[in-house]
Amino acid sequence: MSEELKAAAKQDPTMKVIDNASSPSLTVAQLEASYPAYCKALRMLVQDGVSLNKIQRTVCWDRLQLLHTTLPRQYRDPVVHYAMVKRDVDNQQAIAN
Repeated sequence: MSEELKAAAKQDPTMKVIDNASSPSLTVAQLEASYPAYCKALRMLVQDGVSLNKIQRTVCWDRLQLLHTTLPRQYRDPVVHYAMVKRDVDNQQAIAN
């Protein structure tokens, strides 16, 4: 687990940090750099009609949740993000029809 995440967890006792020793840990900078890819993956899942329940079990959802938990002022809650993307996709589909 990165030192940045450990420090953030110490500052906020309600923060849930998952330390998975079997996979390499990601730094906050790496998560932030991949944010556009996670957003694109979320949009693609919504466009494909995948349910929220299934989306919540994906890597992109976990990473979006981790970013929000670590830096809540910079990254919105994935549920809110999902709702915004879903509304946008639904509007685009309605216009197309």
